[in-house]
Amino acid sequence: MNNDLQILFEDNHLLVTVKPAGILSQAGEKELPDMLSILKNYLKDKYQKPGNVYLGLVHRLDLNVGGVMVFAKTSKAASRLSESIREHDFSKRYYAVVNGILPIGQPQTLSNYLAKNEMTKMGFVTDQEQGKLAQLSYTAIEQYQDNHQKLTLIKIDLLSGRFHQIRLQMATIGHPLYGDNKYGNTLLKQQQEGMGLFAYELVFPHPITHEDMVFNALPETAIFTKFAFFSLQK
Repeated sequence: MNNDLQILFEDNHLLVTVKPAGILSQAGEKELPDMLSILKNYLKDKYQKPGNVYLGLVHRLDLNVGGVMVFAKTSKAASRLSESIREHDFSKRYYAVVNGILPIGQPQTLSNYLAKNEMTKMGFVTDQEQGKLAQLSYTAIEQYQDNHQKLTLIKIDLLSGRFHQIRLQMATIGHPLYGDNKYGNTLLKQQQEGMGLFAYELVFPHPITHEDMVFNALPETAIFTKFAFFSLQK
């Protein structure tokens, strides 16, 4: 995959890239390619490094979610990026396609207490004693309708980082993500086309210079091309 890598930024401390949907963030139980290994091979080839290459994973995207990711090229950068995440000085914004029609241009905030079922590997809504507070804000920006489906494109500002948070919170209000068979979407065609979720923006302070870093990318999967919004962004 090295030839297809989208590298948005690289210096001695950071590597910012776009993870395609269908690739793991790091190696797991499934025999699938993962970004951490792919990028280590990229660095090893680029700099002709013998032996192991250090690259720190500081955040993740789900297997079927594409978008912007930052990796740390040193342990010091990894530690400081992780601290930025803990201090809520690390912003992630997403585009999502949800089933159903939502009113355009009315910002909404969702707050729930979420927990994870380790047996099923699914999140669920619970109470304050069992779960952790999860918050996001979203704004609907375009609707799409044809003879088969009604969809809405939304922009999400993730205010906390819980397991499957966006997927679960949108399903909880009756608008599951396009193609998300784990959380309420039962349409086989959608599942075959992939999930309508893309991390389009990362904002964080550079771990060494403390400069504000902002990185953006546009989704390229088929479901997003249904919306005129993206043709206007290019």
